[in-house]
Amino acid sequence: MLSQESLARVVANDRYNYRLSEIIRQRAWVEIDLSALSHNVMQIKQLLSPKTALMAVVKADAYGHGAIAVAQTVLQAGAKALAVATLGEGIELREAGIKAPILILGAINTPEEIAAIAHWQLEPTICYPEQAVMVSHTLSQLEQPLSVHLKLDTGMSRLGTLWHQGTELATLVQDLPYLNLSSVYSHLATADDPDPSQMYLQHKRFKMAIANLKAQGIQPPCLHFANSAATLIAPQLHYDLVRVGLALYGLYPAPHLRSIVPLKPVLQVRAKITQIKTIAANTGVSYGYQFISDRPMNIAVVGIGYADGVPRSLSNRLQVLIHGQRACQIGAITMDQLMLDVSHLRHVKVGDVVTLIGKDGDQEITADHWAKMLGTISWEILCGFKHRLPRIKHLKKRELGVNYPEVNIGIKDSEQVKT
Repeated sequence: MLSQESLARVVANDRYNYRLSEIIRQRAWVEIDLSALSHNVMQIKQLLSPKTALMAVVKADAYGHGAIAVAQTVLQAGAKALAVATLGEGIELREAGIKAPILILGAINTPEEIAAIAHWQLEPTICYPEQAVMVSHTLSQLEQPLSVHLKLDTGMSRLGTLWHQGTELATLVQDLPYLNLSSVYSHLATADDPDPSQMYLQHKRFKMAIANLKAQGIQPPCLHFANSAATLIAPQLHYDLVRVGLALYGLYPAPHLRSIVPLKPVLQVRAKITQIKTIAANTGVSYGYQFISDRPMNIAVVGIGYADGVPRSLSNRLQVLIHGQRACQIGAITMDQLMLDVSHLRHVKVGDVVTLIGKDGDQEITADHWAKMLGTISWEILCGFKHRLPRIKHLKKRELGVNYPEVNIGIKDSEQVKT
């Protein structure tokens, strides 16, 4: 039974944690719905045959969603392996206790990197002969074997050996000591295009390259080729595993793919109103007076800006949601703040939640909407939200502004609020 002193200490700590969990939402934040993430994993797995595994792409801090929590969630939901872009991203996951296979998609070119990869039991991509020799030499000095993945360039013109030279590189990798060939893979350049002809041309090259390997007695234990788009539309490209990124996070690589499976967006961006004022007609708003009021207006200042990942180029074009209704952003978006015209909204007050990306009532704004306005892609939007926006992770959707999940911000669990 707790003593009065112990009970008082527990109560004080609970109040402290509660206050801190509220404080981090006093300005702006990103909400990550881990239930939606699990849903997306299960929807994608329904498209796969039992022999095809799911590799979750969690590079770039899981596309801005928080790599550690995302990796833990997708593995629990059924993913079998992870992919990152850099050595540092892989080490971060290992330090978090994640033991699943982790493929490094990016280029690794120094002995120091290979030594770290071997220490953390990560799996590098081999792209060209000189790299393979360097990796083998480093591992020989360490006397430590390592699983490696051979990448073929079938049309992306990025990393990888040219597909018709794949046999030479695979033979070299097979002959070099301490290299264990774990897979051969390639990457698609146009799988999200409604015209699949280029995708199938790349697939033809991939099949020819694999046939050449097998003709030389090389049997890759694993083949992978499909990204999110190909996973959704081309079962014949699934092979032994698929590498899925964007679709995990609830967005579709292209509009024509939306009807295939029901995905749920995982990320929402919210901020709070910090001040409300009335301005007269002919009043300039924000830097450079890009907006001048044509009538008396009620405006709301919101605590989020381009330093948080809201592109300044959306100035005077952005819409947000307040109380389930749309409001227009006015004036130049500044580093830490932006302004809204809320003249048409009743009962708006300081502290009200503004949704920049996400749902409020029956209204929704998505990263795709921003991308279309900016002439870019949703990948870039998701990756653009900066780390000063705390990531609030929860397992069940809550009503806006009601019963937000508690957040543990102790030092050991700091990834719960900052990723």
